[in-house]
Amino acid sequence: MTFGESSSPPVLMLHGWGASIDLLWQLGQPLAQQGYYVIAPDMPGFGETPPPPTAWTVFDYANFILKFTDSHRLTQFHLFGHSFGGRLALILGADHTERVKSMVLADSAGIRPKLPLAIRTRTSVYKSIRDGLNAVGLRGLSNTLRESYNQRYGSSDFQQSDGVMRQTFINVINQDLLDHAARVSVPTLLIWGENDTDTPLWMGEKLEQTIPDAALVTYPNAGHYSYLENIPQTVRVMNALFKNE
Repeated sequence: MTFGESSSPPVLMLHGWGASIDLLWQLGQPLAQQGYYVIAPDMPGFGETPPPPTAWTVFDYANFILKFTDSHRLTQFHLFGHSFGGRLALILGADHTERVKSMVLADSAGIRPKLPLAIRTRTSVYKSIRDGLNAVGLRGLSNTLRESYNQRYGSSDFQQSDGVMRQTFINVINQDLLDHAARVSVPTLLIWGENDTDTPLWMGEKLEQTIPDAALVTYPNAGHYSYLENIPQTVRVMNALFKNE
C-alpha cells in the first residue's frame, strides 16, 4: 500500500497481529493529504503475504521490515506501529536509530502482561503434567492434553493461528521488549485507548516512563484500535510530531 508522492517525507506503517494493510489505509490516506509518502507492507503470514518458511521471532520480522525499506530505498522514515507493529517499532527505534526519524506507537504490544497468580499456577501445573507425560514416553497423551489446554485457555489470536504461524505467535508474545524501549533514542508519541483490553493503558504508561523521549496521548472510551476511532486527532498529533523532526 502506498499513498502520496514518493518525493514526500516517508511514513512507514506497520499493522498489528492478525490484521493487514487494509486497516491502515484509513489513516494512510489523510496522512498523504498532509504531504507524506505513506507506505505499508503486509507482513509474512498476513494479508496477501504468505507465511514464513519456518517459525519466526519478532526479530525476524524486524529484519523483514529492514529489507523491505532497503528494497524501497527508504534510508530514513517516520514510523507508525499498531499493536504487533509496535513491537517491531521498538526494535527499530532502539537498534536502527539511523533509519527512524520519529515514531508513533498505537496501543503497542511489547511488554509482558501481568498474569494473575491463579493463571500462573494453572500454567505451571499444566506444564509439569505435560513434561511428566513426555518424560515417561506418553507423548500421545501429552499432545492430547496440550490441545485440550490450548482450546480451553488459548487466546483468540492463538486459536486463529495454525502451523508455522502458531509457533510464530508463541515466539512473538513471549518476547519482552522493555529493554529495547529503554534504548529507543528517537522522539516517540504513544497513542492509547483508555479502554484497551488487549494492551491495557498501564502498558502505555510504562512505555512513557521507559522511553527517554516519549509522550502519551490517551483517547477516552477508545479500545485497542484507538487510532481508527479518532482518525482526525491521530493525524493532527502525528503531523505535529513529524513536522518537528
